[in-house]
Amino acid sequence: MNAMGIIFTNDATMGELTNKRTMASIPFGGRYRQVDFALSNLSYAGVRHIGIISRHNYQSLMHHVGDGEEWGLELAEGGLEFLTPYAQTTVGTYRGKLESVNNAMDFLSYGDEDELVVMIDSAVLSNIDLRAVMEAHVASGKDVTVVTKAGICDGEKKIDLALKVEDGEIKDMAVDYVAPAEYVASMDIFVLSKKFLVKSVKELIARDKFHMDRDLVMGGWNRGIVTVNTYAFEGVAMFNESVEEYFSNSMALLKKDIRADIINGAHPVYTKVRDRVPTYYVEGCEVQNSLVADGCILEGEVEDSILFREVTIGKGAEVENCILFNEAVIGEGAELKYVILDKNVTVTPGAKLIGTKNSPIIVKRGETV
Repeated sequence: MNAMGIIFTNDATMGELTNKRTMASIPFGGRYRQVDFALSNLSYAGVRHIGIISRHNYQSLMHHVGDGEEWGLELAEGGLEFLTPYAQTTVGTYRGKLESVNNAMDFLSYGDEDELVVMIDSAVLSNIDLRAVMEAHVASGKDVTVVTKAGICDGEKKIDLALKVEDGEIKDMAVDYVAPAEYVASMDIFVLSKKFLVKSVKELIARDKFHMDRDLVMGGWNRGIVTVNTYAFEGVAMFNESVEEYFSNSMALLKKDIRADIINGAHPVYTKVRDRVPTYYVEGCEVQNSLVADGCILEGEVEDSILFREVTIGKGAEVENCILFNEAVIGEGAELKYVILDKNVTVTPGAKLIGTKNSPIIVKRGETV
């Protein structure tokens, strides 16, 4: 199917995790970056013309994606492109996805105006067959298809776009709404024709409207000028929109069924290859229910944790319910519980870092504690 893709890197803040990187380049699952899921979903669906839109802190993302080879993409005009920066207003602030699309009109000029556009956000992770979504969109005959997930709305979490659907028909929409359980949440994946998108963006920007959810989808639906289809996704969807959600979803990967669904569900998730020597398990170390990447040296105890590449756990150290990014070094006798260590962090011998499930401690990149 003839289609192009737009990936939004999401400039929301998650404390020290996004101090020097976008949401799209946050490490996840021991070897991935969050953008890998969007790239793999699009690539598997045969989408080769992809634009990645980011405003700042995108150097790490560009280094990770490289020339796009791991996803079968080509970094070139008309192939995979970085569209940065997109904030071109007089105040230099980001006002919404429609503004960023408006500033990427050159990218949209390639190809047939009737081809489809798949818009996807890198803060919501899934392993989804986008070919099925596009086919459902075409079959619906409607202007926009919104991919939704049940079970996210709980009366506590604020949802970017919540929809009430009965017998396949939309009965209500709400933006930034703490929606009750009978609503479904948008996964920030939209399918629409390029012709419709370009026309809508130009008209809405001219009227000082910049938001995809509020102005194009809900606003157009409420006015009766935009028809909206929903596609209910049945697989695992991880909304990593806060530190607490990121930590909880990372720990969920320790469950085999969840890990299998999101990593190898509709297709494999690809990432930049960084081969290292196998992990060395020193005699006497104990590792239970953990994901351990290659290149690690383990002498202490690790339980219910995720270790990225080249992590060192010293003798007598105890690591429990933690996420340790690349090249973290844990000194002898140190104790860590509910901690997220960014890259190249050193924990001195005997140190104690104790967080909680709902408030894990984050140590920023390169720190010594």
